[in-house]
Amino acid sequence: MKITNIIGARPQFIKYSPISKAIEEFNKLIDSSVPFKLNIPQRIDDILIHTGQHYDYAMSEIFFNELSIKEPNYHLGVGSASHGAQTGTILQKVEEVLLEEKPDVVLVYGDTNSTLGGALAAVKLRIPVVHVEAGLRSFNKHMPEEINRVLTDHSSSILLCPTETAIKNLQIEGFCNVINNGKLIDNSFDISPLTSRISNFISYVSYPLIINVGDVMFDVMLHALKIAEKKSQILEKLNLKKKEYYLLTLHRAENTDNASKLNEIIDFVNNMSVGKRVIFPMHPRTKKVYSNSDRNFSHNIEIIEPLGYFDILAVLKNCELLMTDSGGMQKEAYWLKIPCITLRNETEWVETVESGWNVLYKDYKANYSPKDNGNCYGDGNSADKIINVLVKLISS
Repeated sequence: MKITNIIGARPQFIKYSPISKAIEEFNKLIDSSVPFKLNIPQRIDDILIHTGQHYDYAMSEIFFNELSIKEPNYHLGVGSASHGAQTGTILQKVEEVLLEEKPDVVLVYGDTNSTLGGALAAVKLRIPVVHVEAGLRSFNKHMPEEINRVLTDHSSSILLCPTETAIKNLQIEGFCNVINNGKLIDNSFDISPLTSRISNFISYVSYPLIINVGDVMFDVMLHALKIAEKKSQILEKLNLKKKEYYLLTLHRAENTDNASKLNEIIDFVNNMSVGKRVIFPMHPRTKKVYSNSDRNFSHNIEIIEPLGYFDILAVLKNCELLMTDSGGMQKEAYWLKIPCITLRNETEWVETVESGWNVLYKDYKANYSPKDNGNCYGDGNSADKIINVLVKLISS
């Protein structure tokens, strides 16, 4: 049973991590049992493709090391380019690998050019595509990520959604094959009586399965936070005192590739952080654009090199406030109960705004009214649910 995972950017490394561990645990179960007695299928062959969309060491290999992700089977070395050139190169190079490997299913993650390029390569070869983190919508098609999300969802055979909101977004677009009424499935949920084999490709492209498995990022954070609390020395290294500094991250093309937008955000950050120490691990894309900007961040904003996942998690957990355009960090702040200002005009993670822990920067009024409305993103076992679903669909 062969599954190909396609990743290429830092958020995808993180999302793949719990899937990888779930596959390892499944294979251990197979190896330690007599399959015909347990009525379980053969072990999973996990083929990992790294497109190379993020090629900077601080943004790539360090995450493989920290999250104990296995060495990719294929390094495609795509590197930086325009959206069209990068996506086209990914499609071409992934297709070559898929023709050689002939997997049963391809997993893609999130909303990058690697997501779309990988999905297009697979679906054109009639290989079922599984989209992890499906159904997210910002409803802003000026964002390249929004285009990637929509096209990937409409190319996929299985849409694995992190929330009920994501399910509803897909239903509005006409998707109707919703499992369990859009509610989070539990680990014992048996999908096989409801479906046929995933090899029934035409059926699943026309009527893809929509399943609420929760958010794999919650799985990751629960695991990584324990490690960060034990191992990270970043607070000492940067001389940070708990709840006495802000954290800033900024990397999205919609902000960094637009000079007037970047200037607007710089002005906002400067004005609302007067008298506060702000730690800013600067993304390579932002660094390149900022070097040519006619605006400067104030002296209280300390620009440092990008941090590894455990370090950034430790800095986030102990900060007073987060300012970010990262979708993942919006959720991590919500889970850690850290006030967040999202440096965008909209967000896919509307639950964080509804909770009161997150606010769009144009709506910020210098106060928060957070409420404890529970966790809308699953139970921390999303990866196990995903592997359970795929095993049943591939082997049934």
